[in-house]
Amino acid sequence: MVLSARRPESIARIMPLLNVLSRYFRAEVKGLERIPAGAALLVGNHSGGMGSPDFVFAARFFTHFGPSQPLYALGHDMITRTPLLGRFLRRFGVVPATPENALRILRKGGKVLVYPGGDLDSLRPFRDRKLVRLGGRTGFIRIALEAGVPIVPVVTAGSHETFFVAAQGVRLAKWLRMERLLRLHTFPVIFCLPWGLILGPLSLIPYWPLPAKVTVQVGDPIRFDNRPRGENFQREYRQVLAIMQSMLDDLYARRRFPVLG
Repeated sequence: MVLSARRPESIARIMPLLNVLSRYFRAEVKGLERIPAGAALLVGNHSGGMGSPDFVFAARFFTHFGPSQPLYALGHDMITRTPLLGRFLRRFGVVPATPENALRILRKGGKVLVYPGGDLDSLRPFRDRKLVRLGGRTGFIRIALEAGVPIVPVVTAGSHETFFVAAQGVRLAKWLRMERLLRLHTFPVIFCLPWGLILGPLSLIPYWPLPAKVTVQVGDPIRFDNRPRGENFQREYRQVLAIMQSMLDDLYARRRFPVLG
């Protein structure tokens, strides 16, 4: 079973490396005490593509709560369904991004970390680094309501300064039918180390991120009343998006320069 593959001892062994990498980004993670006990859906903005320092939050989370705290992350098919890589990541709680997996974890009292914006958010142009893009996707609202759990916003500033997205290529991706082929919605033009220039699906290869200062803010839990499953959840979606955008605005108001922080 994919959920039972998670190994707290593997997380404990990799923690020293994650802490070193966190220092590389001069990471600050604020508000961990706001994460409630028990099941919760942690919803983040996604920045920095495959080199995104999402592990910054994970490192501080497990330092604060311990490796045994059942935190899982929903990951794209391109990484979770690759045999060797997927098996490796499952040891650290990364599972395929399906509603069924999320609900199964939440109903067992675990926490789920999800980035609804996917590549629309993580590969947005550099000029839009101060924007939260959830892509109009309301599935996370449905999951939270169905499981009866709060949504906890986890907002990050700085990780989209670890590389430079010159263009996102959404129209080109549609023309090339990237969603059907690879479940991707973008065909970006990216400048990064050590590759220099990478295009389209090559954005899935790891790169060496610039040492941008990364700050993560955990917000107060957001709770909604249970509603019929047939609703479109636009009101709830706009509320979560507005809260996350306000949090990101506040984080960027405190930054003086890109990369330097």
